[in-house]
Amino acid sequence: MTLPILLDIEASGFGRGSYPIEVGLARSDGTTCAFLIQPIAEWTHWDPKAELLHGISRGRLQREGYPIIEVARWLNDELSEAGIAYSDSWGYDNTWLSLLFHHAGMLPRFRLEALRRLLSDTQLALWKRTKEALIEERGIRRHRAGEDARLLQLTYLRTLDSATCR
Repeated sequence: MTLPILLDIEASGFGRGSYPIEVGLARSDGTTCAFLIQPIAEWTHWDPKAELLHGISRGRLQREGYPIIEVARWLNDELSEAGIAYSDSWGYDNTWLSLLFHHAGMLPRFRLEALRRLLSDTQLALWKRTKEALIEERGIRRHRAGEDARLLQLTYLRTLDSATCR
């Protein structure tokens, strides 16, 4: 079975002025990867509450983050063949993805869709409980882009299996 590609983005905060700081993928084969994003000069918004969630400091982004053009190229390289990735927070993630590509001076060669489009009513009913069980079982650290993308993919798979077995 080929799994859907899941994309997750961590950000400097929510709302006006926020920007992407980490992007992660769970590939169709179940492997994951993530990159920290070096903020450009005009990206100044920083919400300490968001930092408490993801644990990534602005200083770390400056030191370890990749330039936005490299991250945009990497995303296009990873996703252009499949042409699509899914997000559980489409409204936020699509906004931050658009911001990333705009400032990189590039167009994405894939589209981002809402994960909800893939889920049956049965999967939706099982989603929250299944996701919480997976976090507990696997000791998943939340609010890091790669791990969150994989958690979504695993939740999708387990709810699909549960929905099929009914």
